[in-house]
Amino acid sequence: MGKKLGNVLKYGVSFVLAAVLVWLVVRKIDWASFLTGLKNTRWLWMIGYAFSAVLALVFRAQRWKQLLKPLDSRIRYGRCWDANNIGNLGGLVLPGSSEPIRAGLITSKNVPFQTVFGTMIMERAWDFLFIFITFVLALVLKWDLFGGFFKGHILKPLGGTVLPWVILVLVVLLTAGFIWASYHYRGKSKFFTRVAGILDGLVQGLGSFGRMKNKLPYIIHTTMIWVMYMFMSYFCLKAIPELSGMDLADALFLSALGNVASIVPVPGGIGAYHYLLMVCISSLYGFSDETGLLFATLNHESHALIILALGIWSYIKRIVVMKNKDIAEIRAEKQQEKESSE
Repeated sequence: MGKKLGNVLKYGVSFVLAAVLVWLVVRKIDWASFLTGLKNTRWLWMIGYAFSAVLALVFRAQRWKQLLKPLDSRIRYGRCWDANNIGNLGGLVLPGSSEPIRAGLITSKNVPFQTVFGTMIMERAWDFLFIFITFVLALVLKWDLFGGFFKGHILKPLGGTVLPWVILVLVVLLTAGFIWASYHYRGKSKFFTRVAGILDGLVQGLGSFGRMKNKLPYIIHTTMIWVMYMFMSYFCLKAIPELSGMDLADALFLSALGNVASIVPVPGGIGAYHYLLMVCISSLYGFSDETGLLFATLNHESHALIILALGIWSYIKRIVVMKNKDIAEIRAEKQQEKESSE
């Protein structure tokens, strides 16, 4: 009962947060102006967007396969591709559900759930690293534009108070203390024994990168994921006449900013992505809120449609694969029974 209530509260808060962010987005929008911008959109550029979006997913699946290979070399690319697509489909509906779904579809006797989950933590660590690299590159390439915004809205607020740093130190200390207690009381407490087992699996999953014989392809695939994200933003900018003068450096910055929005626990990034990109384009670049919202909507909803289509396709495909697998196992069992009876 307590777990069900917790889930209801968690998802309830998530949907309320999404609703608030959506309200913040739509409350000042001139919809006539927005619809005019939508009519003037150059849709041919969105073909390039779709191509880049699918390639990003292809590189993601290949990167994950590389992480899983040291754990179980029998895991094929198609299985990683389908697990990613179905997980992304779940993430559109319930925030935070993508990773458990992905892990569940890969988990086997040879690779337990927590180990698979550890590989996804490794993936996220690399994604955060590339978000940081992307921001640094954007700042270097366009310091005249981004520098004042960065100093005024990020460095100055952080430098004016020690509270964020105090919170960070406390979180690190509490996490370290919990990990120490889990291993110290392992075998003495059922709870800590279970936690220690989960941590062992996570460490094994995280260590899969270290066990790779050739790490260069992994780094190349990660780089290509972010190159495709940049091109997705670039093609979206070119599709909107008012924003078509913006270049790859701007696309790089906007793609990183959009990925930051994915941290906000709302279904499919709805509201958070639109609000953050709209505010950025209007305040930093000086365009109207309607133009900022048009860019965010084109980018987010086009990606959501691609995820929806690929997720449904992979889900149907996995059902057919599992059905055929079950039929083959039943036939094999009957054949064994027939041979033993003879």
